[in-house]
Amino acid sequence: MSKASLSPRQMQRIAIGRLLAAAPIIGAIFFLPAGTLRYWEAWVYLAVLFIPLSAFAVYLLRYNPALLERRLKMREVEPEQKRAIALLTVILFGAFLVPGFDRRFEWSSVPAWLVIAADAACLLGYLLFFLTLRKNEYAGRTIEVEQRQSVITTGPYALVRHPMYLAFTLIFGSSPLALGSYWALIPMALFPIGLIPRILNEEQVLHRELEGYTDYSKKVRYRLIPGIW
Repeated sequence: MSKASLSPRQMQRIAIGRLLAAAPIIGAIFFLPAGTLRYWEAWVYLAVLFIPLSAFAVYLLRYNPALLERRLKMREVEPEQKRAIALLTVILFGAFLVPGFDRRFEWSSVPAWLVIAADAACLLGYLLFFLTLRKNEYAGRTIEVEQRQSVITTGPYALVRHPMYLAFTLIFGSSPLALGSYWALIPMALFPIGLIPRILNEEQVLHRELEGYTDYSKKVRYRLIPGIW
């Protein structure tokens, strides 16, 4: 296992700072359009979103700080990845604004059982995310190939080439219903489409720089969704 260049205290400070900054921003995206704090679906969703994320950060800080450091890196090297991240950010921002307005103007009414089921699906996506991190310690946030990195072919990687993106698709795809909005499903449907340029560019990098990836891609046909693509 590779060592982290940042100290545990530095990583702890960065991780906590980002979580503390993200929570009120995401909360504002939900509650300001809703015009009220009496929006129980958003409160539950925020718990579903941030409690596992915080637990993962604590786990990685203790057992795999090098991977946590990779997950904290934000600056992409590939210009194509910068454009892909910008596109995905716009899609998610737009999709997350809709539920609050839906709550305010009562455009749709999602039954409580379906909201809870969607929250459970989000947690299932987090489980896949966790299993992917457990299997691949080089699963960083940015696209780059490091020395001593090897192709992972077992666990979630035996099903699709990019299980982490599948996890994100499950998390964000379930989010509109978890937030009590049918209408938000429409903009959120663009999320997996927005992943396509990121995945295609990432595969170019992996084919070029990661030994064995070309053979692996011949064995595991599907990139994102088993049986589809």
